[in-house]
Amino acid sequence: MITMDDIVREGHPMLRTVTKEVPIPPAKEDQETLKEMLQFLKNSQDEEIAEKYNLRPGVGLAAPQLGLDKRMLAIHVDDIKGKLHSYALFNPKVVSHSVEGGYLSSGEGCLSVDREVPGIVPRHARVTVKAYDMDGNQVKLRLKGYPAIVIQHEIDHLNGVMFYDHINEDNPFQPPENAKPVDQE
Repeated sequence: MITMDDIVREGHPMLRTVTKEVPIPPAKEDQETLKEMLQFLKNSQDEEIAEKYNLRPGVGLAAPQLGLDKRMLAIHVDDIKGKLHSYALFNPKVVSHSVEGGYLSSGEGCLSVDREVPGIVPRHARVTVKAYDMDGNQVKLRLKGYPAIVIQHEIDHLNGVMFYDHINEDNPFQPPENAKPVDQE
């Protein structure tokens, strides 16, 4: 079981690494790791389990956050309509995105960052992502709103980018042009 002790924190070199693609079909070991990553997110959102194991609630987790040089991520999040978006993906890639931007008015957080980093993180309002599922089948996801922001945050991790790299240093709370807040539940 993955716990907070397994998650590397700011300053760890893996968080600044562009990770390597996972061979498809995925190895059993990679499938197991990815399954555990998704289970961590589910556990972290369950109040009883989270309290018992001292887990911070998370909606996304990327392999580099576990110190792994692999293009793997999991997200487990509800959209504004309450629809669950639960994915465990190998080699995800944004293949298209909206011109319109989106952001969380409250800013973003990260399981690898143990401090508040205030500011608006500009993202795309909608993205299309191609990836491989747990069994190595190619999938195409069209995401908008909060799930789109979460997957962009996690794909950034696979490219060695932290969310606060996007924040405008001179004016952290200035909304980006052609963007609107994406209200999360």
